[in-house]
Amino acid sequence: MTPDIIELDRAAIRHETPCGDGHVVWRSWGEGTPLVLLHGGSGSWRHWARNVGPLSRHYRVLAADIPGLGESAMPPGEATPQSAALPLRDGLAQLLGPERRYHLTGFSFGANVSGQLAALEGEHIRTLTLVGAASLGLARPPLELLKVRDKQGVARVEANRENLKRLMFHDPAKIDATALAIQDWHTNHARLRSRGFASGTSLKDALERVSAPLNGIWGEFDAVAYPNVAARLDVIRARDPSMLEAVIPAAGHWVAYEAAEEFNAALLSILARREGRTAQ
Repeated sequence: MTPDIIELDRAAIRHETPCGDGHVVWRSWGEGTPLVLLHGGSGSWRHWARNVGPLSRHYRVLAADIPGLGESAMPPGEATPQSAALPLRDGLAQLLGPERRYHLTGFSFGANVSGQLAALEGEHIRTLTLVGAASLGLARPPLELLKVRDKQGVARVEANRENLKRLMFHDPAKIDATALAIQDWHTNHARLRSRGFASGTSLKDALERVSAPLNGIWGEFDAVAYPNVAARLDVIRARDPSMLEAVIPAAGHWVAYEAAEEFNAALLSILARREGRTAQ
């Protein structure tokens, strides 16, 4: 892993809460109102590598490895967004207590899991922000990714680069050494297969049971949504007409990394508006 990720990991406080035969692994930075981050499919907390620092200047950032991904154990029973949310709920009760109130932000598959979690948590959720979400009942373009695990050396690096180009980034020039290292680590550690859930309605259905205010952030050229980003936002707006939104120009699916500065500003602005204050 690259030095910047190693340093970020060292700066975190590590927490473990029960999950199946093992644990959910959490990392936290900062102090104040909790902001829980749930990463994307086949990922880990590293999807937020360029966000936890700036966000932790305003919030206590808690980034989980979703059950079945990263360092977290598989959820008990069948691995689904719903079953993954249960150990997260129990873990947050342990970490934050019975009176917990927190902002929740989920990216891609993590948006689906965050919707399931918000449906379970009710009034514990201050806001739910969906980033590059699927599972909203809308068609998505076919995306074929290269197999990586059977490759080594330069061929493996280039396969990871190609997959980032196809799915995660709009501008291939922004695929740097850290993004490649994160992608490779994720490829080695993913066990829960999340892509099969992306084309269904499980997130849309969960939102019907969410009482928290809803927000949406997308990259303008998100490969999972383009050219119909507006249709995704419309689904969320139909559930919450007060939805706050941001579409980040010239960014792809992994908008929180590719356009980190703009993403951080957008999320902080949305949360500040929901809290009735001006973003700092």
